[in-house]
Amino acid sequence: MDIRQMQVLIEVARLRSFTKAAEALYITQPTISKTIKAMEEELGVVLFDRVGKKIELTDAGQIIATQAQQIVTSFHNLMAELDDLRNLKKGHLRIGLPPMVGASFFPKVIGEFHQRYPDITIQLFEDGAKKVEQDVAGGLLDVGVVVLPTVEAELSSFPFVEEKLNLVVHPSHPLAERESAELAELAQDGFVLFREDFTLHGRIIGECAKAGFQPHVIYESSQWDLISGMVAVGLGITLLPETICREIDDEGVRIIPLVKPVIPWKLGIVWRDDRYLSFATREWIRFAQEVLTPRMG
Repeated sequence: MDIRQMQVLIEVARLRSFTKAAEALYITQPTISKTIKAMEEELGVVLFDRVGKKIELTDAGQIIATQAQQIVTSFHNLMAELDDLRNLKKGHLRIGLPPMVGASFFPKVIGEFHQRYPDITIQLFEDGAKKVEQDVAGGLLDVGVVVLPTVEAELSSFPFVEEKLNLVVHPSHPLAERESAELAELAQDGFVLFREDFTLHGRIIGECAKAGFQPHVIYESSQWDLISGMVAVGLGITLLPETICREIDDEGVRIIPLVKPVIPWKLGIVWRDDRYLSFATREWIRFAQEVLTPRMG
């Protein structure tokens, strides 16, 4: 017995007429009769007592019609909730954000998204870009912000920031008054870096190796403001993206363009396109792309 059969049973019982039920459901009377007969054969009971032109539910028919009404009502409620999701009236998003990215780009974006879709709840997970990428690939997050290119091949993405890293030093550093600097000149310095679960950590270590030295890392953190604060008290040097450098109070540090090599910092939003995406997730991707990508123009 399927939903359509139940709807036929309910209409016949409500209208007490095969003819009127056929008109109400926009089907033929023979189809109504065939449907009721098929149900009676399947269930092994008589559903309607036919007396002349009048029909009444039998005791068995009454029980089945009552249950059918509840099932059809639940089905309609289910379809209504699915329609709500399709219309983005409700939903839930799990978004991974590296700490240094969240404050710079996403409060406004998330605020605008919430205004447009107030019943979509958003849960933010702060982790390094490397961990965010792994969690999106593993299905623990719906979408995430990572440093491109990705390691996980199955991830789809779009970029929204493309910058480079700057050198950040204490005002007393020998390079503090320079207009630009080369990475090889930092071989004897102590580095203050993001933790190993941040993509930027590995990127800087790799670039230093290409420049011919292994950096002496004296401190690691997950917070860019703490990193810049360590530099401001003379505990080391660091390399930070241009966006973060614009947030730093430059009275305590000097920010110098790194020109050899230029180390790119490209951010993107990633998701698994080979798995089911909720309507809320699809709309977040569309909305974020609409709001964020003009920055790259």
